[in-house]
Amino acid sequence: MISFTRPYFLRKALGLFLLGERGGGILKIRVVMESTLKEITSNGDSVLDMKDKCGVGGGVEDMYGEDRATEDQPITPWTFSVASGYSLLRDPHYNKGLAFTEAERDAHYLRGLLPPTVLSQELQEKRMIHNLRQYQVPLQRYMAMMDLQERNERLFYKLLIDHVEELLPIVYTPTVGEACQKYGSIFRRPQGLFISLKEKGKILEVLKNWPEKSIQVIVVTDGERILGLGDLGCQGMGIPVGKLSLYTALGGVRPSVCLPITIDVGTNNQQLLDNEFYIGLKQKRATGQEYAELLDEFMSAVKQNYGEKVLIQFEDFANHNAFDLLAKYRTTHLVFNDDIQGTASVVLAGLIASLKLLGGTLADHTFLFLGAGEAGTGIAELIALEITKRTSVPLEEARKKIWLVDSKGLVVSSRLESLQHFKKPWAHDHEPVKELIDAVKAIKPTVLIGTSGVGKTFTKEVVETMASLNPKPLIMALSNPTSQAECTAEEAYTWSKGHAIFASGSPFDPFEYEGRTFVSGQANNAYIFPGFGLGIIMSGTIRVHDDMLLAASEALAAQVTEEDYLKGRIYPPFTNIRKISAHIAAEVAAKAYELGLATRLPRPTNLEKYAESCMYTPVYRTYR
Repeated sequence: MISFTRPYFLRKALGLFLLGERGGGILKIRVVMESTLKEITSNGDSVLDMKDKCGVGGGVEDMYGEDRATEDQPITPWTFSVASGYSLLRDPHYNKGLAFTEAERDAHYLRGLLPPTVLSQELQEKRMIHNLRQYQVPLQRYMAMMDLQERNERLFYKLLIDHVEELLPIVYTPTVGEACQKYGSIFRRPQGLFISLKEKGKILEVLKNWPEKSIQVIVVTDGERILGLGDLGCQGMGIPVGKLSLYTALGGVRPSVCLPITIDVGTNNQQLLDNEFYIGLKQKRATGQEYAELLDEFMSAVKQNYGEKVLIQFEDFANHNAFDLLAKYRTTHLVFNDDIQGTASVVLAGLIASLKLLGGTLADHTFLFLGAGEAGTGIAELIALEITKRTSVPLEEARKKIWLVDSKGLVVSSRLESLQHFKKPWAHDHEPVKELIDAVKAIKPTVLIGTSGVGKTFTKEVVETMASLNPKPLIMALSNPTSQAECTAEEAYTWSKGHAIFASGSPFDPFEYEGRTFVSGQANNAYIFPGFGLGIIMSGTIRVHDDMLLAASEALAAQVTEEDYLKGRIYPPFTNIRKISAHIAAEVAAKAYELGLATRLPRPTNLEKYAESCMYTPVYRTYR
């Protein structure tokens, strides 16, 4: 099989038909031209008298016997593909739809395959956003965007970049959560690699099946803890697909170097196991040695196939696996856990920025978390590291400013023996406290952070107590999707009588209270990981260091303006996200060079300009 992956064309006066014949290893191309219907063939027959060689399915002669085969007779799916004409229109990497110019339509055999109108990319974009706005249901918009991505890649990214604040909630949180829940029903075609227990022992071969060979970023999930929705098994693929769309749109990482992967080891979600449309393995989750061996084979195969500098981002693994995988591979692979490290970095950025409204330093504040999983403990550790960096106090001392509440109450030293290992550093001396409201009254925090995955847990009493203890309480309801948020923006502002500084994981509309309009901040990981990944890629970094996360946080916090503060925001608007990502990438790369972890030498003089020059732009290219 010969496959032309770039636009390819031959000029002839009238008609052109290509028929591939394999014989002796040589591809013979027979060119048949007709000038009139009365042209006489070499044997003297008129074309009107020639035997019809179309197969029963239509088209050219049935060279490989496909149409003559019975249903149970195996055939070989031969393909001769040339990226022009019909095949060009179905290649999302090159397709431009009605934006193909008159010259391109002639050069690439598109005449008649498109309506005669030529539209600019801007007009296509205008039409597409108009069509999207007609849908009332967010999932319909999500499906329309996914269809566009599979049809016209550059238009998809142009649309997402130019309307990022409107479309980010569609292609990612919160709509992607519903998409994952219904992934089996809306599944059209694979957008990444599915590696299941069936592929054990053959993962390297599976990786080689992916058409792109120069991969720089992999986002991988096992689907066990999708957002706040729990175990969605194989249907968690929507998360890696969505994350990598943001790597390209917000961070400028080329789509061809991004690879979404789902590791399918089964699911403990009985509803999925009973669902006839479920697309994954219908078995309970593999655990223990079987799970560890599959992940170990996967990590080894990735490094063997793509090299030392491929960034592997773990996404939505359950707590027990997330911490273990990060600890196991962070010294041997270039790995990053977005739920632990990305969330921590973006929340720390909001805390640093909020100091202009709260006053004091991080060390002057007391932090109380509802939720002691991978997000909560990851944020807590990064806060402690930042306090240590700023004050030079020991890490153990810095941790004492931070308290955690889990499902059993306040994490305290008397519970030490029963705690999971990642909670133990936060078990401080205090008498047991069961309820959140009692913990708030006892600890008297200035900052309340929700990472519980349980909605409506920041009750009116909790918020009112925070407001009575602080002139400006900082309340961060970070759980996703919106239904799982600990409280809404409206509740936080109303119950605190407009005194709260509020940020959330999912977006909330601006809210007016007593004549003042509050625009809440969104502690969205999309602020951090695209720029963070770009900084790693452009510097050739070989390992992720905690100091790089601190650099990303400080870089993001520095982008908040006085205008943002006046609206109550502690994060900048997403409209400037590409510039923000370039700034973060530059700071992350600078830290990597400082730590000796960057391999791309010599170091560019202006890292921010270099970052901008590396970013993918989705404007159409002209085909010759």
